[in-house]
Amino acid sequence: MANQKMVEQITSMDKDFAQWYTDVVKKAELADYSGVKGCMVIRPYGYAIWENIQKDLDARFKALGVENVYMPMFIPESLLQKEKDHVEGFAPECAIVTIGGQNQLSERLIVRPTSETLFCQHFKDIIHSYRDLPKIYNQWVNVCRWEKTTRPFLRTSEFLWQEGHTMHASEEEAREETLRMLKVYEDFYLESLAIPAVTGKKTEKEKFAGAEETYTIEPMMHNGVALQGGTTHYFGDGFAKAFDITYTDKDNTVKYPHQTSWGVSTRMIGAIIMTHGDDNGLILPPAVAPIQVVVIPVMQHKEGVLDKAREITEQLRAAGLRVKMDDSDNSPGWKYSEYEMKGVPVRLEIGPRDLESGSCVLVSRVSRNKNFVSLENIGDQVKEMLKSVHDELVARALKNREEKTSDAHSYEEFLEIAEKKPGFIRAMWCGETECEEKLKDVTGGVKSRCIPFNEEQLSETCVCCGKKAKHMVVWGRQY
Repeated sequence: MANQKMVEQITSMDKDFAQWYTDVVKKAELADYSGVKGCMVIRPYGYAIWENIQKDLDARFKALGVENVYMPMFIPESLLQKEKDHVEGFAPECAIVTIGGQNQLSERLIVRPTSETLFCQHFKDIIHSYRDLPKIYNQWVNVCRWEKTTRPFLRTSEFLWQEGHTMHASEEEAREETLRMLKVYEDFYLESLAIPAVTGKKTEKEKFAGAEETYTIEPMMHNGVALQGGTTHYFGDGFAKAFDITYTDKDNTVKYPHQTSWGVSTRMIGAIIMTHGDDNGLILPPAVAPIQVVVIPVMQHKEGVLDKAREITEQLRAAGLRVKMDDSDNSPGWKYSEYEMKGVPVRLEIGPRDLESGSCVLVSRVSRNKNFVSLENIGDQVKEMLKSVHDELVARALKNREEKTSDAHSYEEFLEIAEKKPGFIRAMWCGETECEEKLKDVTGGVKSRCIPFNEEQLSETCVCCGKKAKHMVVWGRQY
């Protein structure tokens, strides 16, 4: 049963992974293409997933003292120009407004690709004393980056995200904040999205424009390709100096504060699809699934079936579960396929025989095994299955990552793995950008993902040039 294909209109992932992904996005009604190239319509079901993600993450942020704010979506060009590395990093992706109403603007406005400069302008106005620090702000907004190649959720010209921006009195405190928020992301991915990920530091070449250090969370998709799942950045006092943000410390000296930023986006929905999905469509982690359990009355024209189904639905709702009962006139088989495709974690079937025995059938979206359970304490039974769905998803994703991670000890071995085996490659590196770029060029796109926190000494020398190695790096192709 577990391998039986129920949804024929979805391309097999092994046949064409890219088409499979597009089919799932469309058929599960997560998103659709819009009249603006590179921009998507997020449909109600897809947006409901985002709302659950937002609610969960926002609670985690607020528990740590984060305050939500809102900044303008337009950035004066002169403001963006204040931080040289930052503007150079984003210039190719900027959308620019030159006309307002019917008048040519005296200064061009950038549609925000990110908001460091706007926050800095505001911080300059509100930070004067050590008593004004720290400032730990976040905003939930849309941003615009004019992408050449787009794909729904993964890379679009406009997308939704949260961006945290903080100011601290000391370097130590700012560095702690950078790593603290990375841990929030790591925990959220594992606990709510059922995705184990590699975390670590980006190389100098791959760090965020204007940052001193960038940290990243890198989940692996089913096909072995990496997705940059979220990043946190330590800026030092570079932006503070560029924007002349100062404060008077306790010793009455004037100092520059230290800054961080951090963000995750609707790209996480793409990560859920590609990490957990199968040939029948989505498999949603219970924590963010819009519908955690669907109740399907079987032979609903029979006396008592619909009444019992409604009663069970209310019991589950009272137990705090997100539940839907489908009493439409579609056949049970159609309903099974529909909710398989939509990735609903648990299906509950109730029919005339079940009424007699005081039981029902629970079906896990992951294993697809049928469990015959008593209707007594049905809320607890469903919650138990939801937990097993989460645990199975984590185990499957971890197994996939381990099976698709290889160690390379020489240049030749690195090239052979890159050509023949999808997934991550762990290999030693000398620290030189030249070697990093060479490996990317000769493999046609295998890039450094991060220097993981749990480095191992695989060998003494760089896999590319043979010189003394400084770090173990996780390499891979990316979306």
